[in-house]
Amino acid sequence: MALVPMRLLLDHAAENGYGIPAFNVNNLEQIQAIMKAAAETDSPVILQASRGARNYAGENFLRHLILAAVETYPQIPIVMHQDHGNAPSTCYSAMKNNFTSVMMDGSLEADAKTPASFEYNVNVTREVVNVAHSLGVSVEGELGCLGSLETGAGEAEDGHGFEGTLDHSQLLTDPDQAVDFVEATQVDALAVAIGTSHGAYKFTRKPTGEILAISRIEEIHRRLPNTHLVMHGSSSVPEDLLALINQYGGAIPETYGVPVEEIQKGIKSGVRKVNIDTDNRLAITAAVREALASNPKEFDPRHFLKPSIKYMQKVCAERYQQFGTAGNASKIKQVNLEDFAAKYAKGELNMITKSAAKV
Repeated sequence: MALVPMRLLLDHAAENGYGIPAFNVNNLEQIQAIMKAAAETDSPVILQASRGARNYAGENFLRHLILAAVETYPQIPIVMHQDHGNAPSTCYSAMKNNFTSVMMDGSLEADAKTPASFEYNVNVTREVVNVAHSLGVSVEGELGCLGSLETGAGEAEDGHGFEGTLDHSQLLTDPDQAVDFVEATQVDALAVAIGTSHGAYKFTRKPTGEILAISRIEEIHRRLPNTHLVMHGSSSVPEDLLALINQYGGAIPETYGVPVEEIQKGIKSGVRKVNIDTDNRLAITAAVREALASNPKEFDPRHFLKPSIKYMQKVCAERYQQFGTAGNASKIKQVNLEDFAAKYAKGELNMITKSAAKV
């Protein structure tokens, strides 16, 4: 089978009450780890790449690595998703490179640093939706800026993130604006700001409602029960991985991620896509440090890359189980982009917002 649109997976997840982890990828080992975990748990897959990942791996290398995953695991529906597209041009280049889903992050301007106006966000997102849907490609939008409710600061990832500090009104998605945004853009999924941020240093203490606003997801879901919500910056930053890294020469200070049980609450309130990158980076780093320390004379890269696949696979399999994704890959009938383009053209996939929001 070919790659599938993300909307196919999100619709199935919504119908069956589960979430899907979206794992960032940069290289062969990461893709192998994710696919091994997906095959082990019978889980559908969202492989996503940032602009930085596309530059690092190279467009052709990354595309063929993911196509190799499709060829190797034809029974598993796989989405190739552009993470945090900073401008329509980034999304269009992704579509040319076989991405079946793109994120137009209009919460920031094209410099990926300056918070954008609501009107700007609507305009650029709607532009991408119109083009993408004509090709059957799914679109994720974002409303509100990712950043810490503790400090008001953001955490840039691959050069994407606001500079300085923002107040709570900009760091939390407004439910009324969310209704208007989805109605105006017809995005397939909406990333919401609730206090999560990129990287390992999300919270200085175990997060409570003051700094992780899961209740805001619940409120938005009440207004938009038919919209697929997305949680960004949702790595849990496992303590055992931090300890292992530091045991073998690392220097990561005490930090806290998003507890799995909080993500599970979000899934019960309409979250269908959960972005995870840091947890896998930590797993790889822990494995590499441990392997290098165990045999300092070893110079074959495979000596430490093989354990990195194993450690990351474990993290991915756990998230598939914890989010209810496991057991669903074989239940999804794979559909191609052309069929989805026809559905969009007929209005069969329009997001119903206004009438639901009045309930």
